[in-house]
Amino acid sequence: MGDFGRTSVHNALGGGAVADILLWRNAYGAAVVLIVSTVFWFLFERGGYNIVAFVANNLLLLVVILFFWAKSATLLNRPLPPIPELDISEESVLIAADEMQVWINHAFSVAHEIAISGNLKTLIVVVSSLWLISYVGSFFNFLTLIYIGILLSLSMPFLYDMFQAQVDEKLIIVHKITNSIIRKADMIIQMIPLSHHKQKTQ
Repeated sequence: MGDFGRTSVHNALGGGAVADILLWRNAYGAAVVLIVSTVFWFLFERGGYNIVAFVANNLLLLVVILFFWAKSATLLNRPLPPIPELDISEESVLIAADEMQVWINHAFSVAHEIAISGNLKTLIVVVSSLWLISYVGSFFNFLTLIYIGILLSLSMPFLYDMFQAQVDEKLIIVHKITNSIIRKADMIIQMIPLSHHKQKTQ
């Protein structure tokens, strides 16, 4: 298979700093994410630390240090703590709101297809996805699932970028098989309301 129509993995991931980290082009950033996530997972999952108590205690320590730093700086004519003035711009809020609007509208459209339109195919996809999430989640807690997601995010794009040609060939075969199964399922699904309608007319 040639390279015609093949997209760059880096561009598909946005082409920014996040893509550099996920593809290990920024090896330092990727290593920092991996080490920090591993340390946090080990502390909270294996070490028995409570994440809420850990965050609260660290914030408490930080606030006390900054308070006494500011008081001592006033008495000793020293510079105040170098805390920048943080301000979220209106543009950032609008961008986040637009993204949330897209996801919420998509969820409402799926719910409308299931509850109002009676789309059996959408119902099967949603039920299968929720069951799979519930099944996998029964083996791990939420923190472990997040850690596994980070590990997969740092490994799967990198491996796919290295072996894209071989993976694409296998995906094309899987895509053809999946399409044939979906077409057969669609034919069966389309027959269900037709038979029900015939019975009602008779």
